[in-house]
Parts: sequence; structure tokens; C-alpha cells
Amino acid sequence: MHNLDHLTADPGDVGLSKEGLARIARIAQTFVDEGQLAGAFTTVARRGKVVHFAPCGLMDIAAERPMADNAIFRIYSMTKPVAAVGVMILLEEGKVDLDAPVAEYMPEFGGMKAVASPDDDEVVLVEPEREMTVRDLMRHTAGLPGANRYLAGQAAVDRLYREKGLDRFEDGDLADMVAKLGQIPLLYPPGCKWHYSVAADVLGRLIEVISGRGFDAFLQERIFQPLGMADTDFYVPAEKLDRLVGMHGPDEVGKLRVIDAPQGGTGAIRPDAFTIKPSLLSAGGGLVSTAADFTRFCLMLSNKGELLGTRLLQPESVEEMTRNQLPDELVPLDKKPVERYEGLGFGLGVSVRVARTDWVPSSQVGEYGWIGGTSTEFWISPQDELVSVVLAQHMPFSPLSEAVKPLVYAALNPE
Repeated sequence: MHNLDHLTADPGDVGLSKEGLARIARIAQTFVDEGQLAGAFTTVARRGKVVHFAPCGLMDIAAERPMADNAIFRIYSMTKPVAAVGVMILLEEGKVDLDAPVAEYMPEFGGMKAVASPDDDEVVLVEPEREMTVRDLMRHTAGLPGANRYLAGQAAVDRLYREKGLDRFEDGDLADMVAKLGQIPLLYPPGCKWHYSVAADVLGRLIEVISGRGFDAFLQERIFQPLGMADTDFYVPAEKLDRLVGMHGPDEVGKLRVIDAPQGGTGAIRPDAFTIKPSLLSAGGGLVSTAADFTRFCLMLSNKGELLGTRLLQPESVEEMTRNQLPDELVPLDKKPVERYEGLGFGLGVSVRVARTDWVPSSQVGEYGWIGGTSTEFWISPQDELVSVVLAQHMPFSPLSEAVKPLVYAALNPE
């Protein structure tokens, strides 16, 4: 069962090799056969048509459930581009200005200072040259921290996050989180550094403030329902729980084990995670989705804002989102592993390739996308009209999507 009606085609109809695409299914199966993954899902589309839609392996090795067509995955940071589309919808309605100070919409961020050095044992404040803007939030140049600093950072400013309870911010909602963030100095003056951060979560609150709707309600009404994304949400209701893929990872000898079994049983680390509606609707990493649902979202972007006659965004809005927004000195992205992010700039909610590198040499300049920390990734090549989605549930991040990407490009037929 999937909801890709009217969106499928034969590979040859869109200039792709059927045999070339079959190699993708084989490489995914190899990852499963070798015990690197419990299961995975790969999809490929071109020119608005889905030509490869392939589940493999198991959803849960303990329960031995085969990967289903409508399996539900935690997509983590692939939530960020969805939030960015929400902001662009409001931009087109004239309700938000990308270059306006964030404090115009959320006064909690007014007059914020930055620390002189985020790694010092004392907090020394400096006055930024300018306030953070909405564009800064969308491209991670706002100076806000990454969530990992809440938990593990040892500098003085990191202790401030924990004192404010930001290491437990799932206990509150987006408004609570924003109120706390506004009381702590920025790590960097806005615009000075690309720092992967909780700025995306702040965008969720921005959408709430501007739209007057809960972030989840806004996404349902303005993105998910119009695009037919019926299984995308911040949690999985009880009647769909048998479709939620278990999280896996290696044990001490490298053998696959279940590290989060949402259906209960052995290995459940947080039995309620993604199974009840959370109080904090994380725009940075809170959504669950299916291969079909997220492929529909990607097709909307690839089609410059439209899917099956439903237009979410104007082409120029998608082009603005998916062009590099960073100055040269902030490229490549300061993120590990270094090789993966070489040649990458950042748009509004997505990375954008600005130079070809040795990471995956076939990756084209202009390709954009993002990953989720538990082995999910999507990318779109505008010049090739290609869409690729790879979903697994494995920590640490699996190299499957890296192995799939050259095969997708290799399936292009010369025309």
C-alpha cells in the first residue's frame, strides 16, 4: 500500500535504466544480508514520476516484521526542510520578511548579546553588529546552539543551557523553548558562522506566532493534506503502531540489535517516543513519515512547488530555498564527517552543493537535500530532474545512502 497513484512510470519513459535502478535494490539488500542494516527503503523519481520504490529487509529484527510499503520512519532532521517550506508559504502571503529581525515576531530574541568565545570557562559578552534575521534561522547563521551542547558541552555557556533546563526541553513546548533560548547569550554573532543548531525549532515557533495555529496543525493544513502525506506527523497513533520501524544499531560485537522497539518489548529505550503527541513539536527533528509521503514532498520541490495540480509554492520561492545562501567564507559547512560536507553550502533548510568533490564524485553542483541522524536522506538534482530518498533506522548513520547515490546517477540514460 502506498499513495503514489498517478505518480509512477516505467524507468525508460523518463530516461532511466531499469537495470541501473535494479542495482539500487541489490546494494540495499547486500547491506541487509551482511547484517549492516535490518531493513531499508529506497525510492527514485525523475521528471515528476516515481520509477523505483523498493522496501527490503525487516522493520524489526526481534519481531521479524518484513519492511512494508507503508512503513513509518522517524525522519529526524529531514523535518527541517518541511519547516522551511512552511516559512516560505508565509513569506508568499506577505506575513514574514526573511531579512527582518527575528525579534519583530518573537520579542524574546530582542537585544541578544553573544559570548566572546563559546569554549571559555567564563561568559564574556560582546555586542553583535546586527540582530539575527529569519534568514539566519533558516540557514543556521543565527548564532544559536546545537542541541548537543545542551547535553555535553563543558564551557560556561553550556552550563547556562542546562541551568535553564534546555537539556530537558521536551518537557515544555516551543514557546517555552524560545523563552529560555532568549535568556542565554548567542554562541556567535549572527551571520559570522554556520553552526548547525536549534534554529529550525525556533522556526516552528515562528510559524505558530505568525499563523496563529499550532505548528502541527499548520503543517497538516498547509503541507501534508494538500500533498496527500497521510502518514506524516509528530507521532504514530495506536492504530498505525505496527507500521513504525524499529531503531537498530550494533551491539558490543557489532551484531545488529534493536535499540528502540516502539511496540514495546526488549530494547525499548523510550516506549512513548513517537507514539504519543509530544509537547515540544520539534521542527528540527520531530516528524515521522513514509517513503511514499516524503517522496511526494520531494516531488513538490522538484516540480518547483507543485504536485498533481496542487501548488504550495511559487517556483521563485523554491529557487530561493535551494540556492546557496552562505558567503564564500562560510563554505564548506562546518560539520563532521568533514568529507561528507566538502563542497556544500546551505540554502533555506537544505544543503546545496556548490562544488564537486571526491565524496560522491557523481554529485552535481546544484544538488540539494538533507539527512536525518538515524540513516535517512533525500537529495534532489534540479539539472537532472532527479529525486532520491533513502530511509533506514540505524544508529550510527549508515553509509547506504552514500552507496545508492552514484547508482542513481549511473542509471541516467544518455539522451
